[in-house]
Amino acid sequence: MPNKDRLEKKVAGKEMPMDGKMPAGKPKMKKGMLKRLIVMLFRFYPVLLPVIVFCIIFSSIISSVPAVFMQNIIAVIEEHVNTGDWSTAKGEIFTWVLYLGFFYLLSLVSVFVSSQLGAILTQGFLKKIRGKMFDGMQSLPIKYFDSHGHGDIMSYYTNDVDTLRQLVSQSLPNLITSAVSVTTVFTIMLSFSIWMAFIVVAGVVVMTFVTKTIGGSSAKFFVRQQKAVGRTEGFIEEMMNGQKVVKVFCHEKQSGADFDVINDALYEDAKKANQYANMLMPILNNIGNVLYVVVALAGGLFLLSDVPNVSLSGEAFSISIIVPFLNMTKQFTGNISQVSQQINSIIMGLAGAERIFDLIDQQPEVDDGYVTLVNAVVAPDGTITESEKRTGTWAWKHPHQADGSVTYTLLRGDVRLNEVDFGYEEDKMVLHNVSVFAEPGQKVAFVGATGAGKTTITNLINRFYDIADGKIRYDGININKIKKADLRRSLGIVLQETNLFTGTVMENIRYGKLDATDEECIAAAKLAGADDFITRLPKGYETELSGNGANLSQGQRQLLAIARAAVADPPVMILDEATSSIDTRTEAIVQKGMDSLMEGRTVFVIAHRLSTVKNSDVIMVLDHGHIIERGNHEKLIAEKGTYYRLYTGAFELE
Repeated sequence: MPNKDRLEKKVAGKEMPMDGKMPAGKPKMKKGMLKRLIVMLFRFYPVLLPVIVFCIIFSSIISSVPAVFMQNIIAVIEEHVNTGDWSTAKGEIFTWVLYLGFFYLLSLVSVFVSSQLGAILTQGFLKKIRGKMFDGMQSLPIKYFDSHGHGDIMSYYTNDVDTLRQLVSQSLPNLITSAVSVTTVFTIMLSFSIWMAFIVVAGVVVMTFVTKTIGGSSAKFFVRQQKAVGRTEGFIEEMMNGQKVVKVFCHEKQSGADFDVINDALYEDAKKANQYANMLMPILNNIGNVLYVVVALAGGLFLLSDVPNVSLSGEAFSISIIVPFLNMTKQFTGNISQVSQQINSIIMGLAGAERIFDLIDQQPEVDDGYVTLVNAVVAPDGTITESEKRTGTWAWKHPHQADGSVTYTLLRGDVRLNEVDFGYEEDKMVLHNVSVFAEPGQKVAFVGATGAGKTTITNLINRFYDIADGKIRYDGININKIKKADLRRSLGIVLQETNLFTGTVMENIRYGKLDATDEECIAAAKLAGADDFITRLPKGYETELSGNGANLSQGQRQLLAIARAAVADPPVMILDEATSSIDTRTEAIVQKGMDSLMEGRTVFVIAHRLSTVKNSDVIMVLDHGHIIERGNHEKLIAEKGTYYRLYTGAFELE
């Protein structure tokens, strides 16, 4: 049964103890994430991005200059109060108001343009990122998916992409706006009064210290929250896929308890992250209010005490200086608070970007093969030539680097493993000195207990994994020299786990050969024994499937998988427990089709039902990665070894 210690390790490893206390080491983000993101944005949108940035900067500058207009308007009022002549005041004030309105109109236009173009850039960028992620994922080795939770991978496309959307569409534009506004406002402050600007700087130092202290803690927990969300989604996806098993074994209560542990870890990270984040803004706002009062008092004292003003403009202290300065103080501290508020969103976005880039940066499946599979024509004298048209005959095209010549070898289905060693981990070998010789047209069966290495052998023939030692040759060619796509195209596989895709029955069968006609698909279904149940479906071959064929029985799903392999018409077939989910009566029907399907082909069969391997040319008995017996059914029965005991029931296979 699951226990808390086990879940602690699974959920958070060394990073998040279950008591919610801070770990000794802080999770650190890789450096250069923001730079890489901006470079990628610029590469995708070399014109659109600068236009948007220009509009944001322009509108930010315009929104920062009202203080200049206010200062001039107040100066006009002061002048006319002193002279008592108001004849020209209205005109001057109206002119300044028109200028201000014109600049605000320009700002409004630039904001509208930047927001519309920003929407195009953001959604386009996310589309390209998702495409880049998916294309890269298609090239990853099987090992990656064996070692990463599917729900966690799905989180890249949903949760992490969403944080990236917030970063690109909101946080970065707001950060640019605030930074430009702060710079512009501070420059105007210096032109008004350097003394008062120093007071504001002192307040900003306090705000920066608070932001670093509180915001740093918040950001740390936001990074952990991002990882915890991925773990939570992974667990939910796992439980959804195994819901029947959960219910069959009445495991609902324990599953709920397991989820509570994972959910509690997410809760702790999210709670602390938002506690710090929610604490930051009120503190900064109150510091800004205090700073406003201090600046107002200082300005009043400077004015009453006739303190000489020091400014870039050279103007003396007056109401026209102090009043706009107070407004600028509010604007300045507001922008500082805005920058501080964006930090958490930026940290979350960069945490999501880091996970996305980790997926993009995964090394693709290594394929250094150069031998390809081509359509061939065999002349009466035995000469093999390549054809651009489909001929029904296939050959391996082998370019020789030494002299530049090209030779062709007919695809026959001769597969040989010579003294192969393999381990999923370097220090743990699961196959030891395995040798298998399958001549064209032979049926080779592997039997043995679960974990003996049967499926591993077929995975090596497909080059889902590469061997540690030994050789695997296909028609005399080292499979390391064959391009993986061409190698796998020559193999038909029916896996123990059946995967059907959203679409019609016909489309699922055609998955084995995308250019197959309807007639070829129907013929393959009849060969596999699937035609009978397909024709009884509501729309026959046009019946829509979804949810991995949830509206079909397990046996029907497996029949479709066999039909999918049949339509590919490969010279080599791998049947990994292909009839494990079919009842005995249906198996007899399918076996006839399978016999026709296997005729003239090299076939590797993995089966626990020994009745399905009796007619194999060679039966190999595996035990802990070693081949301990080999021969046909009669020979192995006569030897009265492990196979004999398995077949007679004297020894249980499992």
